[in-house]
Amino acid sequence: MKNKKYKIFVSSPSLNGNERKYVVDCLETTWISSNGKYISKFEEKFAKYIDVKYAIAVSNGTVALHVALLGLGIRENDEVIMPTLSYVATANAVTYCGGRPIFIDSEKVTGNINVEQIKRKITKNTKAIMPVHLYGHPVDIDPIKKLAKKYGIAVIEDAAEAFGSRYKNHHVGGLSDVGIFSFFGNKNITTGEGGMVVTNHKRLAEKIRILKGQGMDPKRRYWHPTIGYNYRMTNIEAAIGLAQLERAKFHVESRQRIAREYNKLFEGIRDVIELPIQKEYAHHGYWMYTIILKKTANIKRDLFMKKLAELGIETRPIFFPMHIMPPYFEGKEKYPVAEEIASNGINIPTHSLLKTKDLWYIVDSIKRILNKN
Repeated sequence: MKNKKYKIFVSSPSLNGNERKYVVDCLETTWISSNGKYISKFEEKFAKYIDVKYAIAVSNGTVALHVALLGLGIRENDEVIMPTLSYVATANAVTYCGGRPIFIDSEKVTGNINVEQIKRKITKNTKAIMPVHLYGHPVDIDPIKKLAKKYGIAVIEDAAEAFGSRYKNHHVGGLSDVGIFSFFGNKNITTGEGGMVVTNHKRLAEKIRILKGQGMDPKRRYWHPTIGYNYRMTNIEAAIGLAQLERAKFHVESRQRIAREYNKLFEGIRDVIELPIQKEYAHHGYWMYTIILKKTANIKRDLFMKKLAELGIETRPIFFPMHIMPPYFEGKEKYPVAEEIASNGINIPTHSLLKTKDLWYIVDSIKRILNKN
């Protein structure tokens, strides 16, 4: 149920396509679990959209990471390099495998992993690099792939937040050994919960399919040659996903339009806030539009968010860097850029249902709080 405290939510799904029609079809035909025509249709259409050979639907983005890592053979004591500034699922999935997350600081402009710092943390135990396309801005992935090839390690794209984002005009997620997406309710397209693993490697795709389906042999029903997991997507979720995918252009372009409007409306107060940047190689999917309060704003981030909430505007803080949280605490190790972004960053409403009048109200409220009218 929506919190009535807010007039404008930080994210709301648009369900104005064939979602109802396809879900009703699931109900009427009684195909509501993890078998049914919508699962294969969703996978096929998604693979085509991302331009990869294989797409495997799973129950959420976190398990997508888990089975992708398992598929690559990540196990106890293996190290996986990743940004410290990410949602905790990125590190948790490695931990599920018995591996160890190795953190890297952010680069300041996008908040993404600082590619130049990766090399110094590669050891004999490093088995993969996991870049995260943070809040929808693509990572500069070519240098990462070059480094990975040199050291014989894998690249796993965490594109959970980046549906519709492109790197050098290619969809993210399909640029490396394996990629994953999340379809949580606040993502650019949603299935409620749900996720997808994508790859161009046939054997890896086959292994992931077995792992996500309780390890059952696809040619011998109820025969389980390996330990697997119940990570399957339901037909109902896939039905919603297929309908969302049919309107992918609308979902992505709506957020990009909102970002352009925000950029214009915020012109004139860049002395107190930093706006998101789109690098020359990137086509930003804008899962979230992120602003960062500068010191010149003269207001603490949490107080600023509280004042917006009082005006009916929901916001979200940037993710906490994982190295400061109890499961992954690193003591004296510092990641100054990630820490600064996390301390001062705010995600403001970014979704396709927002109208121009909503954006005007949000920006005007921000200006009034910052005394910038």
